[in-house]
Amino acid sequence: MSFISLQRLSAIASAILLPATLHAALPTPAEAPERSFLTGQLLIASPSMGDPRFLQTVILMVQHDRNGALGIVINRPVGDRPLARLLEALGEKDPGVAGTVRILAGGPVQPDIGFVLHSADYHRPDTVEIDGHVAMTSSREILRDIANQRGPKKSLIAFGYAGWAPGQLEGEIAHGFWFTTPQDENLVFDDNRDDLWDHAMKRRTQDL
Repeated sequence: MSFISLQRLSAIASAILLPATLHAALPTPAEAPERSFLTGQLLIASPSMGDPRFLQTVILMVQHDRNGALGIVINRPVGDRPLARLLEALGEKDPGVAGTVRILAGGPVQPDIGFVLHSADYHRPDTVEIDGHVAMTSSREILRDIANQRGPKKSLIAFGYAGWAPGQLEGEIAHGFWFTTPQDENLVFDDNRDDLWDHAMKRRTQDL
């Protein structure tokens, strides 16, 4: 497992060339209607979602622009791990570190790459500011800071991400596979992961 540099993240976000996440015939970028971008919002899988990888998922959109989209699934926990063991896997041995962290499956793309979504009170040079309330840092230093009580007040650790080529997400939304809702820190960090999809669905909107 590894954490990703800001430069690598920028490269991924600006040049996403991924196969379609759904097998339906989707509109091309030229056919998709003009819509606003969703950076910082939550993407909610609709009941008609046909891809089992995204069944009842809620995704925080980290980046969405004309070059494509990148998001992190925030309601697929895979288990709790000792923080010391996670640091050791990243080449950071600190036997004095205590506590556990919950690991999420952030998406089907590159599941060996780690991301930390966190509250905006924490900032490093490699931190990606998402919307002024939630940010993302993908360096191992944030794990050291969390271990030493210098990290953000709230955080989620995920491995992997969901990605869309230009126009692909817009087409999927036009087909009714996704709903959207404004980002809410309680939903992102505090809500029970088992109930998150239900709670997000109650706040959904369909049009971008």
